[in-house]
Amino acid sequence: MLHFFKKYRIFFLTMGVISAVAISLFYTVLKPKKTLPIFNPADVNPELVDSTVQYVRKYHTIANFSLVNQNGKTITQKDYEGKIYVADFFFTTCGSICPKMTTNLVEVQKAIGNNPKVMLLSHSVTPEIDSVPVLKAYAIKHRVNDAKWNLVTGDKKEIYALARKSYLAVKLGKPSELYDMVHTENFVLVDAKRRVRGFYDGTKKEDIEKLIADIEFLCKEDQ
Repeated sequence: MLHFFKKYRIFFLTMGVISAVAISLFYTVLKPKKTLPIFNPADVNPELVDSTVQYVRKYHTIANFSLVNQNGKTITQKDYEGKIYVADFFFTTCGSICPKMTTNLVEVQKAIGNNPKVMLLSHSVTPEIDSVPVLKAYAIKHRVNDAKWNLVTGDKKEIYALARKSYLAVKLGKPSELYDMVHTENFVLVDAKRRVRGFYDGTKKEDIEKLIADIEFLCKEDQ
């Protein structure tokens, strides 16, 4: 038997190499390629979506907006045109999940620091409290890069509409108070075509790692 294997060792080695290559090729072909879903209102928890758009199943995009950032500059959709960005909702006096979310968004800021395709956008859900000076102090405290990350305030009705009708990320607050909002831990990933591509728990390290990986994937998809 040993003599047989020695005699045909070249044949067996060749077949082994061919088999390895074939298995590798089959794995490459059959392995599912990574994709990111495109979210529409009908795909999301109804608690996070305004009733007027809950039926929408396709072609959903982020609406135009006009808000004011930590430097007193008016920020519109034009500032994010053609950009991939991460949006969230917060308030500066929040003592529960906001500090953790902000800390984690700072980590995302570091990861995208040298990527001109990516930005961040944080909306205050208490704009009556979070004035421009308050947002500026918050930005300085957390080392926000003004070129990459806008903290915005403005008309509460507009922010409410964006939260519930565009980003699909904020729950209703007290029914007795019009436009009252309860922000969630969600970070929302938006692609260069203004479509929602992912939701991530802003308090969890593993979700932040996934968010950063998905941003990199979208950047390549956009090439």
